[in-house]
Formats: sequence, C-alpha cells, structure tokens
Amino acid sequence: MDLVVASLTDRPDLAGLLRDFDDTWPEFMRHDPMGDLYYSRATTTYAAWTLVAWDAADPGRLVAKSHSVPFAMGDAVGRPRLPDDGWDGVIRWAWLDELSGRSPTHVSGLEVAIRSDLQGTGLASVMLEAKRQNAARLGFSDLVAPVRPNGKHRRPRLPMSDYLAGLRDDGLPEDPWLRLHVRVGATIEGVCPRAMTISGTLAEWRSWTGLPFDETGDVEVPFALNPVHVSVEHDHAVYVEPGVWVHHRI
Repeated sequence: MDLVVASLTDRPDLAGLLRDFDDTWPEFMRHDPMGDLYYSRATTTYAAWTLVAWDAADPGRLVAKSHSVPFAMGDAVGRPRLPDDGWDGVIRWAWLDELSGRSPTHVSGLEVAIRSDLQGTGLASVMLEAKRQNAARLGFSDLVAPVRPNGKHRRPRLPMSDYLAGLRDDGLPEDPWLRLHVRVGATIEGVCPRAMTISGTLAEWRSWTGLPFDETGDVEVPFALNPVHVSVEHDHAVYVEPGVWVHHRI
C-alpha cells in the first residue's frame, strides 16, 4: 500500500470521506454527549488536528483517521493535572479554551481508527506516529491521550488499575494499545476513572446493544470496558468508562 497521510487543513476536499468511514466502534460509544463538542467541528475548527490516510491507488476511500484537540493545562489556568474525566474532560477544556481565547499548551489525542478490513496490519502505529509528528509540526511538545485499552473489554469486572498492572516479561503492558504507546516513548500517567459517561433510557440501550435491559443491576455489554449500571425502576442505564492517561514528550 502506498499510504498517504494529511490533515484536513491540507486536504479539506477529503472531509466528506469521514462520513463514510468504516470503523468498528460499538453503537453505544457513539452516544457520549461530549463527543458532539468535538466531532461536530472536526472538519472545521479542528481541521489541523484531524488526520486522514488513504491508499494512493484508491484515493476515494480512507483507510484510517486520527483525531486530536489542543488545550491549556497548568497552574496558571487552574488545571494542575490531567482530568479524571479523561476524554470528556479534555474535550470540555478545549471548548472552554476556545470560548475564552486561551492559548493551548498541550495536545490530546482522542481517537485513532483503522478501517475494519485493515486492522492488525500495522496502520495503528503509523497513525500514532503521524499524530505525534502533527503535534510537533504545529508547535507542541506535549501530546497526551486518554487511552482506551483495546483488551480491557474482555475483562469488564476487573478494575482498570488492576488491568493496568498487567505486564509482560519484558516489562511492557500486556494491553496491545498501551504497549504501542509505551514502545514509542510514552509514559503512563495513571487511570482516568470516568473518561467517558454515556447514559440513556432502557429503550435507548436496547436499541444500541440488542440486549433486554430488563433487570436492575450491572449488565456486561459487548466491547464495554466496565459493566453498565441499570435501574429498571427509574428507566435508565449509565455507563462510566475508565481510561488510561499516557504522555508523549515530543
């Protein structure tokens, strides 16, 4: 494959291809309300932070995409550390920074997605490096990310802190996505216990998952990192997803 990677600032004509991108995110993950603050403007306000990749032989179909967002952090802005609400929190910070005209100091990765038929081909490492290079090109030396470990859904009852402690004999994380970050130089900063919060009525959760949601308690949902908390009496279910903050010093 003759891979080409560009930001939407450089190739705004490719913005429409994002609508047809074939990713594998489960349906419930598309209903985090904070996501709209970013994705509704990914092709405009955040075009410089949106990377698209395609095969030069097939330029009409993307093979991968990457999303990031700039934000301010530090004592001077009352943000001495990365937020416990991870993905949701850093999107909110970026949105507030934009409203106030505050200059960003850091970049946060939000997503790297590979087309479903090309997963496992090494494109994730290519897109991660492209994300790092893009942050450097735009003048930043600190790239963080509230990583969603891609093996955690197989152990939804295990606390994220215990999952994070799982290491291979070579000292690298057992989780493949965390391991890739560490291999290219990232340090693990710790767990963000409520990186994403998704709530809905029981009817909404049934439509998102195909599960009955007919009993109060914790329900394991395919590809969820934690159980979903269900209340039949109050007709709602809430999913609180943890993440892992990593820091790339570029």
